[in-house]
Amino acid sequence: MNDVLEQLAKVLEARKAAAPDTSYVASLHAKGLNKILEKVGEECTETLLAAKDAEHNGDTDHLVYETADLWFHTLVMLSNLGLGPDAVLGELARRFDLSGLDEKAARSGQNTD
Repeated sequence: MNDVLEQLAKVLEARKAAAPDTSYVASLHAKGLNKILEKVGEECTETLLAAKDAEHNGDTDHLVYETADLWFHTLVMLSNLGLGPDAVLGELARRFDLSGLDEKAARSGQNTD
């Protein structure tokens, strides 16, 4: 599974340098972080709505589609800030064997909502 994220991260990095009129990713980077964040927010909302729909009508295919869009745009955001999926995977790995409540308590003073 990490291979897919690795491959996507490489493609996203390569596309950062592409001409904005030839690559969707390059066009997002050319428009700047605010546009990328707008797309992340849009995809987040669409994912939430798809989850609610899946709860009512069982359409999980649409939820998976929207989640893929959210992950994609989140990876573009990370790439824009010089990060990749390894940073997030490393943080998730760090949390193994930690109680969620203990981990949250360890972040006291930070916004945990």
